[in-house]
Amino acid sequence: MAPTMKVFFWWFVVGATMALAVIMVQGGIREVMEAQGSVWDLKLVELLTTIMGGGLLGGCIALILDRIKKS
Repeated sequence: MAPTMKVFFWWFVVGATMALAVIMVQGGIREVMEAQGSVWDLKLVELLTTIMGGGLLGGCIALILDRIKKS
């Protein structure tokens, strides 16, 4: 695996974990568990997109900073 991919993947995981931690602190997981019917699906999609967004943000920032460090 290329070093750039390792950096991106590692910081993607860190960013996604941090996003999940923030959601848990704010009580977002409880909202998903208490939702009923089709609202549950909507809340789950909202939760997953937030976690993926945190991962992408962390990974992209890491790649930018890694590129600056190398130059």
